[in-house]
Amino acid sequence: LVFLLPACRQFPGCGNIVTFSQFLFIAVEGFIFEANFGRKRPAIPIRYYFIMVAMFFTVSVVNNYALNLNIAMPLHMIFRSGSLIASMALGIIILKKRYSVSKYTSIALVSVGIFTCTFMSAKQVASDSSLNEEDGLQVFLWWLLGIAALTFALLMSARMGIFQETLYKQFGKHSKEALFYNHALPLPGFLLLAPNIYHHAVLFSQSEPFQVPVIGLTLPIMWFYLLMNVITQYVCIRGVFILTTECTSLTVTLVVTLRKFVSLIFSILYFRNPFTAWHWLGTAFVFVGTLMYTEVWNSLGPFLARWRKRPKEE
Repeated sequence: LVFLLPACRQFPGCGNIVTFSQFLFIAVEGFIFEANFGRKRPAIPIRYYFIMVAMFFTVSVVNNYALNLNIAMPLHMIFRSGSLIASMALGIIILKKRYSVSKYTSIALVSVGIFTCTFMSAKQVASDSSLNEEDGLQVFLWWLLGIAALTFALLMSARMGIFQETLYKQFGKHSKEALFYNHALPLPGFLLLAPNIYHHAVLFSQSEPFQVPVIGLTLPIMWFYLLMNVITQYVCIRGVFILTTECTSLTVTLVVTLRKFVSLIFSILYFRNPFTAWHWLGTAFVFVGTLMYTEVWNSLGPFLARWRKRPKEE
């Protein structure tokens, strides 16, 4: 987030070049080390990866273009924080799952907490949005289209998580393979976005020069931000794909949502934006909701009981 925010602030429509760079880097790395230069056959039939890729690519592109539809960054983050509710709802509808009251309560607390912190940060990050001051019906209709796009991406993302969960149950856990194919197969789709990607590549090249610490290499600062974002995003997304093979889609969604929350808090502290009482309240909701979901109280109970008995035994 630290490397992505400056780029989004200066070039609000740069989402496509950021996404393309991430996909290309992960695809090249996976082609060499996972697919063994194309000689290793996939454990999961390729047709399932095409379905997963179609979902993944659609979610990424729709989320990027929503920022160009009069959707401010805070509102964008608020909608994406609703992924917990979407994942739970689709799990109930599609997988016929049922959850305990504590699970429902914990998801609600986490969602309300993230919503509160994001909403209260709206004034501080308003400069990152693509909103303009023009009034009128046309602007309002574009905003409604943006809301529809975010809603569609939210539900599609939740459906993709459930689809991954069912695939891993059927064919086994292959997180590295899924990571590679989910980023390699969509690459031809970026040809449709080539003009936008090229336009922002030119803008990035015209940014102020920056000398990279330690190695002393000088390059446009936006390319440095992009490079660092690609590397950190690779570490992050690889961890998420490993998590998808070990946990349910709802748990993965919870972890990813908490990551967004930590990114939001970190950005507030890093850019020295005000951290109000509302932010602390939202943080408390997220913390308590997470503890409720993980049922840490049940694990701490026996430990505390043994700790209390220890003085008597001695």
